[in-house]
Amino acid sequence: MSLLLNPIRALSIPPLLPSSKAHLFLRTNIKLRSSQITKNEALPSKTKKKIVLFDVAPPVSEESNGTVENGRVPEGQKKLGGVPPLGFLQKVLRRALAALSNLPLAIGEMFTIASLMALATVIDQGEAPDYYFEKYPEEHPVFGFFTWRWVLTLGFDHMFSSPVFLGMLILLAASLMACTYTTQIPMVKVARRWSFMHSSETIRKLEFADSLPRASIQDLGVILMGSGFEVFLKGPCLYAFKGLAGRFAPIGVHVAMLLIMAGGTLSTVGSFRGSVNVPQGLNFVIGDVMTPSGFLSTPTEAFNTEVHVNKFFMDYYDSGEVSQFYTDLSLFSLDGKELMRKTISVNDPLRYGGITIYQTDWGISALQVSKNGEGPFNLPVAPLQINGDKKLYGTFLPVGNTDSPDVKGISMLARDLQSIVLYDQEGKFAGVRRPSSKLPIDIDGMRIVIEDAIGSSGLDLKTDMGVPVVYTGFGALMLTTCISYLSHSQVWALQDGTTVVVGGKTNRAKLEFPEEMNRLLDKVPELVDSDNTIA
Repeated sequence: MSLLLNPIRALSIPPLLPSSKAHLFLRTNIKLRSSQITKNEALPSKTKKKIVLFDVAPPVSEESNGTVENGRVPEGQKKLGGVPPLGFLQKVLRRALAALSNLPLAIGEMFTIASLMALATVIDQGEAPDYYFEKYPEEHPVFGFFTWRWVLTLGFDHMFSSPVFLGMLILLAASLMACTYTTQIPMVKVARRWSFMHSSETIRKLEFADSLPRASIQDLGVILMGSGFEVFLKGPCLYAFKGLAGRFAPIGVHVAMLLIMAGGTLSTVGSFRGSVNVPQGLNFVIGDVMTPSGFLSTPTEAFNTEVHVNKFFMDYYDSGEVSQFYTDLSLFSLDGKELMRKTISVNDPLRYGGITIYQTDWGISALQVSKNGEGPFNLPVAPLQINGDKKLYGTFLPVGNTDSPDVKGISMLARDLQSIVLYDQEGKFAGVRRPSSKLPIDIDGMRIVIEDAIGSSGLDLKTDMGVPVVYTGFGALMLTTCISYLSHSQVWALQDGTTVVVGGKTNRAKLEFPEEMNRLLDKVPELVDSDNTIA
């Protein structure tokens, strides 16, 4: 016999004979046999790749018709009256798992959680009970029934740590784990089992099926290997698969969602929050400003750390508006040892001992003013208007008898730390001075110098054990979601005499799989008589 390239399913092979020859033909030692191939014999093939032959059949089969089956009851399994030991409990457990893994139930749980989260954006969180008494009175219930009793009884004033919200998270987690155990893990186990089909009729019933007359199943195996398939060959039977990672991806998605929910729950019931506005030069103890958010919140040794605001300063745009503000912080232990120092800004926090200190706000706490060479005096500054970034602060320098009910003085206004606007005792504009410029201004016979404007830093502090878990969960979710798009493709083939019957299926890419298989089958060479040549 000789090997002749099929003009329909052609395999591109470089010529093995000198180009001067008039005829191109390949000779091989393959000797076709009938379909009655013995158990321990395999079709030989001269190829560059080798296919490992297995003398033992696969342990478990996926097909009930024409495949190897291994459905024996394990030895040692005892039965009592047809019911295994603890059969009732196992039956209840199976029913519970089946109920939890129900897809409509899981969708309903996610919809309920989303609704509760939306409700939390409508109901103000963390307010005092009196606030809800006034906003949701019983005399005028919202929608005719919703009053403060609903809010406080169900814990909707702290939605994300309320029993209703946490219970829904636990129920959704149970559904995900039940679905993983009852559906996804068995699917992976089945996908990992390689099995042969011994019936050509069974192969022809697959999603894709074709036959190659006068072809070798070993040639098909080599071509499948070159396309990334894992190939198993036993006698006249072939099984190949690729894309097994796509079967593991749904389990990874479920694990990622569980991590996200676990991290969010830890953040809700095991964290601390605090905020403080500290003038430049003052300090505070971290534990004095932190408030627990849940029953798992446990303070650490870092709570005894003292934070000192060394300096507060700001950067400005050319237009004069604030572009960024900074705080130079030092952390001290109880014995006065400096542990850490860093200048923080917006989006550049300080982290120490699991505590994160954010720069979130700014203000003006005092003006240092000299009058007629005396001082400087620290004049407290009060906020007059705070509307987002549009802020206005003011102070007052009394003149004359301060015990008089009609005290007069010099008014000073500031929008930031750049400049101070001064008004005389009659309220008329007197001038503008920049702090630290040392440039005096005469008002009502007095010489005033603005020595400095002392800023105050708005800081937010938090500890959150759930943040790393949530980040890990979202990273795993993105990765496994991408992997889930990989197709798990399976191919079976049977050498039936001189014909190779091929079939396959895939869980995704239903349209691309037949095209890919046709391209691969086109590369399988046809076996012809040695006397035939190609002119």
